[in-house]
Formats: sequence, C-alpha cells, structure tokens
Amino acid sequence: MHLNRATPGTFTFRDLGPLPLSLGLLLVMTLLAPSCGPIYPHPDPVVGLLGDPDTPPPGFHAIFDGASLDGWWGLATVDPRVIAALDPPTLAAKKAESLTDIAAHWSIVDGVLVNDGGGLYLTTDRDYEDFELSLEYRTVAGADSGIYLRGVPQVQIWDTTLAGGKWEIGADKGSGGLWNNSAGTPGRDPRVHADRPFGEWNQVRVRMIGERVSVWLNGANVVEHARLANYFDPTRPIPRRGPIQLQTHGGEISWRRIWLREIAPDEANTTLSEEEQGTGGVAYRSLFDGKSLDGWAGAIDGYEVANGAIMCRKESGGTIYHPREFADFEVLFEFRLPAGGNNGLAIRYPGSGDPAYSGMCELQVLDSEAPQYASLDSRQYHGSAYGLIPAHRGYLRSPGLWNSQRVRVVGSTIEVELNGTRILDADLKKISEAMYPLEKFAGRARTRGFFGFAGHGDAVSFRRIVARDLAADGTPESSSGGTR
Repeated sequence: MHLNRATPGTFTFRDLGPLPLSLGLLLVMTLLAPSCGPIYPHPDPVVGLLGDPDTPPPGFHAIFDGASLDGWWGLATVDPRVIAALDPPTLAAKKAESLTDIAAHWSIVDGVLVNDGGGLYLTTDRDYEDFELSLEYRTVAGADSGIYLRGVPQVQIWDTTLAGGKWEIGADKGSGGLWNNSAGTPGRDPRVHADRPFGEWNQVRVRMIGERVSVWLNGANVVEHARLANYFDPTRPIPRRGPIQLQTHGGEISWRRIWLREIAPDEANTTLSEEEQGTGGVAYRSLFDGKSLDGWAGAIDGYEVANGAIMCRKESGGTIYHPREFADFEVLFEFRLPAGGNNGLAIRYPGSGDPAYSGMCELQVLDSEAPQYASLDSRQYHGSAYGLIPAHRGYLRSPGLWNSQRVRVVGSTIEVELNGTRILDADLKKISEAMYPLEKFAGRARTRGFFGFAGHGDAVSFRRIVARDLAADGTPESSSGGTR
C-alpha cells in the first residue's frame, strides 16, 4: 500500500506542536523521503550515497551509455548453456540478426531506454560472474517484466495492483522476488511490498554471488541471500557466468541509470561468510586461531601454519582433525589450491583410518581442471563425496585464488556450497552403487565424528574455519529441505 500524504486527514506539522530542532529535521527528512520510496529496515546502503544521480557510484560503471545500444543484443528466454555452446561465427550471426527486432521494439528517448512491451529482451554482450547491478525502471498498468541474471529468470517486475489481475499468482506481494523459484522457497516472494505508483521511477539493486541473490527495491531489502533456481534445469545449479537481460512483455517499460560493479573473489568470500553467519540460530565457533594448530589432533607434523592458514606440507600430509565431535553440523572455510592440488575434508571422522572409508565420507578438495585429472571417475572431482556421488563441476576458481566453501551435514544428507553455488546435495543412505563395493565405505552410516583435513602431499591451504553444531539448534533442516 502506498501512503498518499496529500490526502485530506493526514497529519501536519501544526498537529505536533513545537519540536526540538534535531527531531524536527529528522521528521522533515522522513516526510520528504517518498521521493525515494517508503522507509524500511535493512535499507540499501547504496541508496542515498549516489551524489550526482547520473553518475555511477564508486566502483560501478554504466553498461548502457544513454545514447546507443552498443554492447547489447536481443534474445528471448533461452538456456544460457545453449548460447555458450555456439561457435563464434554462429553466435555473431545470431546477435546481428536480433538487432532488427531490437530496433522495432526498443528506442532511446532523452537518455532513457524505452520498450513498447514486445520483442526480444535486451541482452548484454558480456557475461558476468559475481556482480552488483543497479538500475531504475518505470512502468505502466498491466506491464510485466523482469531482470534475468546470468540469462536465468528472474527478478520479477509487474503490476502489483488488484486491477492488474495477477494477485492469484503473487503480484499482491510486490516486485523484486525471484518469481521463477518454486513456491514457498526463500526469495520467491519479496519480503515487503516496495513498489512505487505507476509513472514514478523505481530503483533496484541486485547483488549476485554464485547463485545467491539479494535484491533491494527502493531501498527495501526484498530478497535476502536466496538461491536463484535454474529455470531451465532445476537439477543443476545456474551457470557460473552469463548475461544480464531486461525482460519485457505486456506493457511499456522504461529503463535508465543501468550500472554494474563486478565483485572480486576476496569480497565475495567475505560477503558469503557474513551472510551465512548472520542467519541466526546457534552461533558459529572458530576451529582455528590463525596462528597455531593448538587444539587439533592427528597427523600434525604433516601440516604447518603460514600466513594465517593451515597448509599441508609438500610430500607430506595425512589427516588432522578438530577434537570437537559433531553429529549434525555446518562448517564454513576458505581454501586455496596450488596447480594440481589434492586434499580432502574428513566428515564424521572417527579419528583413525582412511576418512574416505572409516568416516561418513571424504569430500574432495581438488584442482579438478588440472590435466592430470582429466580421466578421473566423476565421483573424484572437487566437492564430491569420494567414490560415492559426484558434485557439479565448473565452479572452482583458478589455482592460487581463495575459494569459499560451506558444508552442511544433517543425518545421512550432505550439502556442499562452493563460492555461493550448491554443487552437492545428496543423501548417502540412498546410494546403491559406488566406485568400489559399498562395503568398503563402512563408515558412511556414521552419525557422529570429527571434522578435519585429509592431505595428500600438496600445499593446499585452509583458513577462516568456523563451525556450528546443528544438533544444538533445536530444529535443524535437512539439506534438501529448502535451507536458505
């Protein structure tokens, strides 16, 4: 609902009597704020800090220059993996062919992009990985639009009034949600209705790291760190890279001030950690002080502490583990692989034996794209439960860069999220076939054990290691049951 402060019966300053200067200034700012939309908790930190409204804020750059469609082409709703598979001549021809349709439906008026409600969606030539996108849009009654992220639908934009006729499918909740996610999943519906009336400009900011998306609409945080589902294949994560698309159908929509900032790996890692540790419930506890291996057990001589990280010694290793025993737990950490690096995570390890077999499993930590590993079984690549079930590939950063990883273990289920993208979501008790006879994996039914690292002689490093005991959280969710 939008408050119309010009409506008879609303309060005036004289109703309040004399005010202290500080309170009066605050009230004036609050009443003038409708030009920036309603005021909400958890506001967008970028809004209000932009300075010149036509100049991108620090770190952002314009991806629409206000004068031409250079850097854009036309595409409908197409799986970005299909586009990525095209050879360069075929892709160039497809882009050139699309421009006729774009010219028929898109125009630039006084530095503003205007679409007539039809045609192909305006699509960036460039693909993006982790980024922040800031833009403004203005629409009309009956319009239905959206923003595709890495070519995947979508941050929803639509007519949210009763007259728009789409309340039965969620329009009453407002714009900004990840509408193509399954009903009831986090992010599908916006947390608050923040749309402005028709004819006014709306400001949107989207932050995307891995498949994790946060959306601010007119300063309100309407989606918080939710996964964007793969519309084209829900069994797979969305692509690591892809274009931005401005979807439009059903009514005229205008766009301006389209700015983007690419997010570097270190910032992405920090943001992922902060978001996850801010989810509530039992707090995370550090397992490593950054200075020593105090409190760790096992093959301590095979590791050293260097530059705030635990590092496996070259041509040494073995399994080290933290002596706190876990049943259901979650662990967050960063790791860095050298070229060809190989290590593993010991999950519910009993303290002896090979963790791949004596523990619940060993999760692979591996430079999967190294040439020497080209012929491995799919269940041996990074993030896989070794020998049991494969993880999705293609989400590791290059050797030498730090990666962020989260592992969640609940009952017999295990979930691995790499750099913000879930690459494994499995129930080990449902596995009927493995690389070796299942009897070899004798520990996979373990319900308790230690967490640790299983080194194989490569200088793989780990840092910022924190964990929490989900069994102390009261009502832990299963990994496949819609965790945030």
